[in-house]
Amino acid sequence: MLTWHGIAGELKDHRLKLLQANLVALLAVLAAVPVPLLLPLMVDEVLLHHPGTMVSTIGAWFPPAWHGPVLFIGAALLLTVVLRLAAILLNVWQGRTFSLLAKEVVYRIRERMLCRLSRIALSQFETVGAGRVTSHFVTDLNAIDGFLGASISGLVMSVLTLVGVAAVLFWMHWQLALFILLLNPVVILFSTRLGKKVKDLKKFENRAFEVFQDALAETLDALTQIRAMNREKHYLARVTEKAADIRQHAAAFAWKSDAMSRFSFFVFLVGFDAFRAGAMLMVVFSDLTIGEMLAVFGYLWFMMTPVQELVNMQYSWFAANAALGRINALLGLHSEPQYAALRDPFAGKSPVGITLEHVSFAYEEGETVLDDVSLKVAAGEKVALVGASGGGKSTLVQALLGLYPVKSGQILYGDAPVTEIGWETVREHVGVVLQHPVLFNDSVRANLTLGREADDATLWQALEIAQLKDFIFALPHGLDTVVGRQGVRMSGGQRQRLAIARMIVADPRIVVLDEATSALDSDTERHLHEALFGLGGEGFLAGRTTLIIAHRLSAVRQADRILVFENGHVVEEGGHDELLHRGGLYHKLYHRA
Repeated sequence: MLTWHGIAGELKDHRLKLLQANLVALLAVLAAVPVPLLLPLMVDEVLLHHPGTMVSTIGAWFPPAWHGPVLFIGAALLLTVVLRLAAILLNVWQGRTFSLLAKEVVYRIRERMLCRLSRIALSQFETVGAGRVTSHFVTDLNAIDGFLGASISGLVMSVLTLVGVAAVLFWMHWQLALFILLLNPVVILFSTRLGKKVKDLKKFENRAFEVFQDALAETLDALTQIRAMNREKHYLARVTEKAADIRQHAAAFAWKSDAMSRFSFFVFLVGFDAFRAGAMLMVVFSDLTIGEMLAVFGYLWFMMTPVQELVNMQYSWFAANAALGRINALLGLHSEPQYAALRDPFAGKSPVGITLEHVSFAYEEGETVLDDVSLKVAAGEKVALVGASGGGKSTLVQALLGLYPVKSGQILYGDAPVTEIGWETVREHVGVVLQHPVLFNDSVRANLTLGREADDATLWQALEIAQLKDFIFALPHGLDTVVGRQGVRMSGGQRQRLAIARMIVADPRIVVLDEATSALDSDTERHLHEALFGLGGEGFLAGRTTLIIAHRLSAVRQADRILVFENGHVVEEGGHDELLHRGGLYHKLYHRA
């Protein structure tokens, strides 16, 4: 759970920089606060001929012959410009420091979210959707970044500025200062009440953005197929509807927040006029001078910025607080089971078998997909899984990798249950090739290694086994050729073979081929099987436990044993010829193919 207390703790890790930023803010205020006072004092001391502290201080630095309105007003003007410039430079320095601190804290939060994302159960992630998760990582973190950087920096400056102005006003005329300072909180209180109404509008706007991003990402991912089926207009119209929702909620937030901001500014201007009237009355009924009155007018405008900063900060706070709640919703998703790596059955060179003991699995609020499945795959054995769609074959693969936690039963690799191995170890040694492999918009090399270290000789050898070496070699940049998003520059069969080469580079102990050659022509598939299984059992898969999910006879016949699935059960088991002679489900599937 992410809390503001925890974020404050992150900031406290940078105490020295915080202290430095606050000291710089104090110096900036000390430079800026005297500015509205300098030139108005010249009205009393020079124009109205009542010399005072300013005239005597400036005169002490220059010969008496130079004394006059030009010297005193020019000196005051020069000092004003210098102080303004110093205040601006110090403000930039202070803002930079707070901005860097905010970026560092947000980076740590983003890092923590990414780490948490790696442990979230896949079933939970699929209910959320990529668009909403992306929104958390971008929109919501930007809201927190803005609050921590600009708002907190502005808060420090605003508070210090108001304290400095209050001190000067009390020094000039305590009754007038008391009147001004007591009326200002009314403006802030009024604006705060308006801000609370705005936060719900912002929540609806952010939700509309999440739905739009989900719909847009889903449509773009399938754009090729949608266009091929001439349904592009339909799906883009759906996305347009989501964009219309954004327009509705964003427009409501924009004009209502603007209206509320203008109302709060109206209250401030009314107060400003009341302060000016009070200052003029003080000239008549007290010892407040005309120059001091003009200085008060200057300080009233000077106070407008910090007061508005405080008013605007609440909007930033509401946005950041709502963003924090949405981020915590992501962080609160259920994790996949985490097991300590107590045993490693993959250590050494000997093959590793697979055992399922009474394994059952069902999706949330769905019917059972695997129902009390028990089976054993011997070390180094090649086993084919066949059956009609929905029989549970692919679900079994997901269960073997822990992508979906089983409802009951136990999975063992070798003689060790996964609860003693840990899913990370299992996934490091089990290589899966899917019918529709995921490819990144990156080079062939990057798609083969997935960040692992591998030399070119290893990559070319893997491509040769996968029957893809000649194609990649002929590309303009060879291994460094970019394949496009989801491998769009390659055919379906080439993408499958690239995925097989990726599995070969990973050198797994257990291999799962899930319709991995469905897009290949028969001749290419035959050469690939020869390289993988070997004519004499000397292919890449020799000595590796292998599960083959396929409908093609050519792929199934490479197996030592065939398991036939129906409605989440293993209903038949045996060799190809044996199962055909039985005349059961396998016989029907074979003749239907």
